[in-house]
Amino acid sequence: MNLATDKIAAIGKHSIKDRNPSTVTHGPARLAPRGDRRLRVLTENDWRHWVENGYVVIRQAVPLHTVARIEGLIWEFEEMDPRDPSTWYPPEKMALRRTELSYNAGMVELYNHQYLWDARQSERVHGAFADLWGLDALWVSIDRVNLNLPPAPGFEFRGFMHFDHDPDGAADSVQGVLAVTDQLDPEVGGFACVPELFRDYPAWRARQGDDWDWYRPDVSGFAIEAVPLRAGDLLIFNSRLCHGIRQNVSRTGVRMAQYIAMLPAQEHDAATRDWRIRCWRERLAPQGYSLHGDRRNIEQSRYDTAQLTPLGERLLGLTSWGQDAAFHEERK
Repeated sequence: MNLATDKIAAIGKHSIKDRNPSTVTHGPARLAPRGDRRLRVLTENDWRHWVENGYVVIRQAVPLHTVARIEGLIWEFEEMDPRDPSTWYPPEKMALRRTELSYNAGMVELYNHQYLWDARQSERVHGAFADLWGLDALWVSIDRVNLNLPPAPGFEFRGFMHFDHDPDGAADSVQGVLAVTDQLDPEVGGFACVPELFRDYPAWRARQGDDWDWYRPDVSGFAIEAVPLRAGDLLIFNSRLCHGIRQNVSRTGVRMAQYIAMLPAQEHDAATRDWRIRCWRERLAPQGYSLHGDRRNIEQSRYDTAQLTPLGERLLGLTSWGQDAAFHEERK
């Protein structure tokens, strides 16, 4: 192992301090039990799969024309030609991929473009998260996208199975991955998880030490499940599900994804609400662990502030969920 990979391998739970503010809640957030609630987007089979395996796939959650525009946007933002692999590995980016975890995993520092907000304010996406939380009043994460390229010569992918949050924490949380391109070929990589550990967590946890590293858990002996997705599919997973990204080992295939999550709105938190609105309006990158921002400031210099639908305004926090009773009546 060299110094570059040593830096990534040394990252553990104690390295994760400040997070993207739009991906955390303050207070005892709780996912809703099934009860006799009517599901808006999920089917009964979807619900059972969610409970038993810790994740669910919403097929065609976002229209194909929307994800096609996101795909083109990612190539444009990264200043790469999708038809010319010789443009995919600029030296500066390759240096970052060898030493920085987020770049090694293919993260792209793009957050607030109109096309990303088009996916976030999709009625079907919101309806799926509303089914899981049992309420409409949600805020959407302001998060980035992923571009997983075939490995360049000398590149070592440092993916690993992990939890992004302490699974022993009191609050519930969810995360989401929108497939921007098809992820059906196992060689292209993509999302992987350990449903068996999700089901057996209490017994497994009892065998771990008091200061076990939930960011680097030992999952030996468990089956790792790859989840194939088509462009437009949304995978939502419980944050207590151990997961990771599979390496792209193809010759020319590319995996693209957008990270979308929704959490209970925190309208009482004026500081967080004001930050969210400023982040959207000024096209700012969130700050926190493993978030680097774009040094070129392309979002500010080239792109306009995204236009929001009435649903998007509520998902951002620009408009209160309790402000317009007619909006809620439309959704019954």
